[in-house]
Amino acid sequence: MIGVTVLGATGSIGMSTLDVLKRHAGRYRVVGLSANTEVERLAEQCRLHHPDYAVMADARAAERLRERLRKIDDNIEVLAGAAGLETIAAHPDAACVMAAIVGAAGLVPALAAVRAGKRILLANKEALVMSGRIFMDEVRLHKAELLPVDSEHNAILQCLPTLRGKALDELGVKRILLTASGGPFRTTPLDELRRVTPAQACAHPNWEMGRKISVDSATMMNKGLEVIEACWLFAVPAERIQVVIHPQSVIHSMVEYVDGSILAQMGSPDMRTPIACALAWPERIATGVQRLDLFDVARLDFAVPDMGRFPCLRLAYEALAQGGTATTVLNVANEVAVEAFLEERLPFTAIPEVVEAALSELPSRAASSLSVILEEDARARQWTRELISHKAARAH
Repeated sequence: MIGVTVLGATGSIGMSTLDVLKRHAGRYRVVGLSANTEVERLAEQCRLHHPDYAVMADARAAERLRERLRKIDDNIEVLAGAAGLETIAAHPDAACVMAAIVGAAGLVPALAAVRAGKRILLANKEALVMSGRIFMDEVRLHKAELLPVDSEHNAILQCLPTLRGKALDELGVKRILLTASGGPFRTTPLDELRRVTPAQACAHPNWEMGRKISVDSATMMNKGLEVIEACWLFAVPAERIQVVIHPQSVIHSMVEYVDGSILAQMGSPDMRTPIACALAWPERIATGVQRLDLFDVARLDFAVPDMGRFPCLRLAYEALAQGGTATTVLNVANEVAVEAFLEERLPFTAIPEVVEAALSELPSRAASSLSVILEEDARARQWTRELISHKAARAH
């Protein structure tokens, strides 16, 4: 039995992971589950999967969970906060850790899993966006196994030969083609975008995702973060990554080789496919995903992204080129701006404006240590919140 910890169990990735694990109950067992605020959902997951540990983000939520579990399973140990997350991420009984906590909060527990030498299924792209060099150095130092769960990066993994320490040039790779659906506003007139509501932004045409990631998809910041993540995962410069608008979301990404071949990974838009791929890699296991019917799809469309329509994508490339802590600032400013948009304190079109202002006003410095990155995260978070408060005050 392979022990698995799921960080961010109540989110969309976490729930999909537990669905796959349930289908292979004879192969995997759940060691730990964590959630931010959803006590009732985590309690129900504990009832179904019987983990050894359950972690809530704060002590009060943990106590509420503890009370609920007394009626369900008194053998589950309830922990709280960052220390609890690190405990289950590094626990010796968990060979595999799904890192699916959204945003900067997922960085430290993901690193705890790395330092414990686990197989990390990385769904938290912010870990590499914020601290790519440090994170990858830790992976090598502790001989951890890092497998991407984002559908695009998982597709790239499947389209590459076994790396065995070789650079992509040695494998004949010319470039990576990173596909993007274009989100719900791919063809919306630009003058209508300012009036977009959170409900509209979260209504992705193809994928079922959490609210924050859905907004990132609508602005294409999600794709910008994925470009940064791909640079670190596959040791490839940004100029060799081409973003491709592909509205059907059938091809999840492609790899082009020097001989003219392009390998593509295709499938139904369902996160259980890349989750199962990373869980069992290099084996394959069943997922319950609806099979892709090519005759039903009938056509595949591709387009170059319009940077005028999607300024967040441009900003991600610029932050990556700037280097240092610029990508940390990019990630934090976007996180805070998206939160404000979802709370209807900021219009949709102001998200890239806030991010661009943060990148302009907060000079990058060398990302020399985790403490520097966390300091920059806190500084940029405070600065961005103050900027949004000033914008809101002027608007009224």
